[in-house]
Amino acid sequence: MAAGAASKTGKIGYVAAFAIPEVLRHTDAFTLGAQLAHPGATVRVVWTNSWFDPAAEKKAAESLVTAGVDVLGQNVDSPATGQYAQSQGLPWVGYDSDSSSFAPKSWLTGSVYNWGPYYLKRIDEAMNGTWKPGFFYGSIKDGFTSLAPYGPGVSAKTKALIAKYEKMIENGSFYEFAGPIYDQAGKLVVAKGKRLSINQLYSVNWLVKGVIGSPTG
Repeated sequence: MAAGAASKTGKIGYVAAFAIPEVLRHTDAFTLGAQLAHPGATVRVVWTNSWFDPAAEKKAAESLVTAGVDVLGQNVDSPATGQYAQSQGLPWVGYDSDSSSFAPKSWLTGSVYNWGPYYLKRIDEAMNGTWKPGFFYGSIKDGFTSLAPYGPGVSAKTKALIAKYEKMIENGSFYEFAGPIYDQAGKLVVAKGKRLSINQLYSVNWLVKGVIGSPTG
């Protein structure tokens, strides 16, 4: 949503690692969020086929800017995308950690994941003999997922809009993968009134309407 609000043209670039369900899901969620703040926004994705390759990430970012995007986002682990964004005077959304120190003028925000409470819980279970195998999918509600601090380019209006949706996600009144959702070809992939289950989220093999790029890499 921060990326969508920051874009003047509605053309956003996204540097992503691998065309696997996890990253396809993240790309879809990023796009749907951008479109909430900027209806009709498009997200052009470039795959690096690596979780950490600063040179490839910079090259991907360069190609996206050449294609006309005015905001960059990422689903890779180095700050190279943000550093290039700052060199071009463009806003940037990070991923996985607070990377604002690498490009403070361009930084908008980024998703962060706190594994600590889950690890402590599971270790305690192992130590007291109550551990059992299970499945975990963290959320805003349980404190696993949150946003890094905002950068100077995020307006009060955008912060308020994001806070509104954070609260709605937390209380269950909003679900980002609720239909109707269409794929790139305009095919209905989530019907109105339906929500993707966790198992379906783990097998996403399509990109939503508005993403420019191939879901196969």
